Amino acid sequence: MSGCGAPAATTADPVPSSAGQRWELVFRDDFDGAAGERPAAANWRFDLGKCYPGCYAPGWGTGEIETVTDDPRNVSLDGAGHLAITPRRAKDGSWTSGRIESQRSDFAAPAHGTLRVEGALRLPDVDPRTGAGYWPAVWMMGEPIRTKGYTGWPQWGELDLVEQVNGAEGYHSAMHCGSLPDGPCREATAGLGSPELPCPGCREGFHTFAVELDRSVSPQEVRFSLDGVVRHRVNEGQMGAQAWRDATDHGFFLILNVAIGGHLPNVRGGGPNAATVDGRPLLVDYLAVYERG
Repeated sequence: MSGCGAPAATTADPVPSSAGQRWELVFRDDFDGAAGERPAAANWRFDLGKCYPGCYAPGWGTGEIETVTDDPRNVSLDGAGHLAITPRRAKDGSWTSGRIESQRSDFAAPAHGTLRVEGALRLPDVDPRTGAGYWPAVWMMGEPIRTKGYTGWPQWGELDLVEQVNGAEGYHSAMHCGSLPDGPCREATAGLGSPELPCPGCREGFHTFAVELDRSVSPQEVRFSLDGVVRHRVNEGQMGAQAWRDATDHGFFLILNVAIGGHLPNVRGGGPNAATVDGRPLLVDYLAVYERG
């Protein structure tokens, strides 16, 4: 969520088989419940305002302009088995939206094993004309971000399953790591992100986005997939052993949000304008976390 993608080679390999090893389910939320209910407090915490406590990174570090709330109009179950995160524009032109994080921050790849996070998502039903400024994302950050007072990005790693910007039909996946203003992960320019990846129908129906952190291969790698097909890869050799360990050798927590405005929308055509519609949610059918090995 914190960086923008750069053109890179796109693969279309099938998701690797388990080679006889079974995936172990360690977390799942199907977002069942009555319309208007909050997501389960045992699983999720709300971010509030415009920054983490201490406000070391205003605008959530990306320059986004919305205020995130725990209002059910911004974050709630829809009564049909989905979580809805919905941006709203007030009469004065200001925006509110939602951003939630998993209570758990210990989702980690076992030694010589693999961590898989997947979710079935329907992206907001906006297009480039009506969706300027929209920035929905499902992503993960390294546990040390929390334990060190929400500082230290990007050293402790970020994995972006999906980011969609300004109502584009396509989306991006990315890994962020290393140091600022420059470093082994190219954060000063683009980070280790994908090009815009096609996703026809992702605004009209649910599709499965996933990321795997695989410590069973050499070099170790991260794979991003859509509907079972790998679309982007990042491996240890692209940054070196120390940066890789810092970014991956710990737990992660999950983040779901819809930002409005910010750096990435700005560099891809501009933030919200008079034609931007409000009330178009990111819908999440389920999120699941697996381990193997």
